Order: sequence, then structure tokens, then C-alpha cells
Amino acid sequence: MSIKITGLTKEYGEQKAVNNISFEIKKGEIVGFLGPNGAGKSTTMKILTCYIPQTAGVAEVCGINTLDDPIGVKSKIGYLPESNPLYYDMHVKEYLHFMADIHKLKNKKEKVAQMIEAVGLTREQKKKIGSLSKGYKQRVGLAQAMIHDPEVLILDEPTSGLDPNQLVEIRNLIKNFGKEKTVLLSTHIMQEVEAICDRSIIIKNGVIVADNKTSEIAQNLKKQEFISVEFNEVVATELLNEIEGVLDVKIISESNYLIEYEGEQDIRMTISKFAQKQDLLILEMQREKEKLEEIFKQLTK
Repeated sequence: MSIKITGLTKEYGEQKAVNNISFEIKKGEIVGFLGPNGAGKSTTMKILTCYIPQTAGVAEVCGINTLDDPIGVKSKIGYLPESNPLYYDMHVKEYLHFMADIHKLKNKKEKVAQMIEAVGLTREQKKKIGSLSKGYKQRVGLAQAMIHDPEVLILDEPTSGLDPNQLVEIRNLIKNFGKEKTVLLSTHIMQEVEAICDRSIIIKNGVIVADNKTSEIAQNLKKQEFISVEFNEVVATELLNEIEGVLDVKIISESNYLIEYEGEQDIRMTISKFAQKQDLLILEMQREKEKLEEIFKQLTK
């Protein structure tokens, strides 16, 4: 098991930042670690990377206990913190050589060259880090995290602040790394989780509220469904809210509505009967897949 957490608790005075959580991550999994601000994500990651000790419980990386052998744990982990602390006065290649020295790599030149090519820094390798765009700085951060070929990669908000093109490129880097390694990824970007992660762990107030395949989390909820309906004319939302089973109605455009309803029933026939009774024409009606953003809100509100 690449990561194993059992009964993990971290207290700051009377506040429990992490409250008795347990989970395991196998080799080859890319797992999204989600939760609102202050939920305990970064605290858990700091414990796993031996940056801070836990109050209670056990954290293991590749079978090594974080309290018993922190140096051994760090040798197995590549870590990219949210702040991405880099030495801005150093050149890219110089900085990666420095990181290779810290890890005491014997094939230093070869590994630095491999990382520069892997993360797309060939043209920037002789530039000072401080002169790079945020996207390229993130690439440098990923390169230093992966240079010692770790078995586990822990990323805290790795794509925060990137433009759409940079997002796609960094996501592809993470996916490629995850083919052979283990990745624990903290993010607030729901599309990122759906695009990258095989599994999602959602934490709220220091407690895990969901842990399953990303595609199956919604099935564990008494979930609501959504249907978009376009009529031939404007309809008062008060009338739509009176339809049996309807929970909420949002206006998409002038005569187009997003209707939220109880997921245990198919409401399309009911809407059709409503339209007939009101002498309306349905121009389009389509069931909408519940988005991860809505699931996240349900679990963490």
C-alpha cells in the first residue's frame, strides 16, 4: 500500500483540524483530496510529508511510519506544496541540480536532463526562475518533486492560478506520472478531479464524508436530478415549482429552465402533462448529469 492512514488526528488546542480519519491509496491510483477551506486537507498532507507530527493515529508511506522514519518517508515522496517555494535567483537547470544533490542522486546530470524534457522546460532551463510565468514555475515545482523518481507524489493545489492552456499541460503531466506511481492531489477545481482522478476523498471539518470512485460518488447519495426544459414561451417559475416532485427551478434563458427534482422518479411525463394542461409546446427537454460541484456542495455544506 503506497499510503495508509489509520485513525489520524491533529489537534491545535481545542480545535481538531483532522479528526480520526482513515484511508488507503494503492500504487497507480490518482486520488483527488477535496474539501472546503479549513477542512483538513493541507494538514493531512503535511503529516504525510513529515512536515508536522500528528496528535494521534498512524500515517504510513510505502510501509514506512512517518514518526519512526521521517527521512525514509521523504525519500519515497515527491511534494509540491501550494506555495511552491522556489529559489527565484537560481536558474532552472542550476536549481534542479541543487535538488538532485539534496537527494544524493548518482546519475544527477541524466536525471536533470530527463526532468527538464519531461515537464517541457528545455527552452527555459537557462533562465532565472523568478523570470518565468506561473505555469513554468509550476513545471519547475513538479520537476523538483519528481527528480528523485519517488513512488508517491503529493500535490497541493498544483494548478491554482494557471491559464486554460497551462491547466491542460500540467494535468497531462500528472496523468502520465500517475500511470506508474501514486498521486494524492488536493484541489478546488472540480473539472480537474473529473479529468484526472480515478477516485475522490471528500473531507469536511476534519472528517471524511465520501471516499469512492469519482464517477460513483453521486450514487451513494440520495441525489437530486436535473432536467433542462425549453418551452415556446415564458412560464412563471411559481407554476413550475408546483409540479409534483420539483425541488427547485432556475432560469437559464427567457423560456429555458433548469429543474431540480427528486432522483427516484422520472419527471419527464409529469412535465409533458403540465405543458399540455398549460397549452405550451416543449421545444427541448433533456436530463442533465449531476455535476461534481453539486455533489461537493451537498456533502460539505
